[in-house]
Amino acid sequence: MLAPNKEWDVINGEEPNTPGIITGYVLPLAGAAAVASFIGYALVGFNVGFGIRMKGFDWGLYHGVSALASGILTVFVAAFIIDALAPSFGSEKNMGRSVQLVAYSWTPGFVAGLAMILPSLAILSLVGIIYGLYLLYVGLPKLKKTPPDKLVGYFVVSLITIIVVYFVLGFVLNKILAPIFGIPDISDVSGFRL
Repeated sequence: MLAPNKEWDVINGEEPNTPGIITGYVLPLAGAAAVASFIGYALVGFNVGFGIRMKGFDWGLYHGVSALASGILTVFVAAFIIDALAPSFGSEKNMGRSVQLVAYSWTPGFVAGLAMILPSLAILSLVGIIYGLYLLYVGLPKLKKTPPDKLVGYFVVSLITIIVVYFVLGFVLNKILAPIFGIPDISDVSGFRL
């Protein structure tokens, strides 16, 4: 995170190991963010307005499981789509490199997810994700061999892909997990359906 150009060169020299990256890197980081989310929503709680504070074991489980599942699934799905788009941008099609690119670019978001131990600091996750997008931009030419003239286009399409994947997965996970944990469907809280 501190020296991305050098680090991407090191990663580029490694042989991609998708199972190792998921189990040895993504899972521990997403798991730590999930534990922080569980603690934050189960024990600390969050304000919903008018002096009302929501917290409880059900909210903690919902947010913890959502953080873990969305972290892992976003890496897989975004890497798959970014890899499928690679030839359109003169880039190398290599799923292992795509997993490396997305997993390591997502690192600041996972680390910032630790701030969810205090749900009022949720904005820090957004800051981490934004920095992760910069890491993605720096990593594309190194891991995917993207030519300079196609870098911005590939980055923009990758960015849109990651955002769409993240929100679609969040929506689907909400529809699945909200009833399981007995909490209100967040798309229905205001009375309007998304």
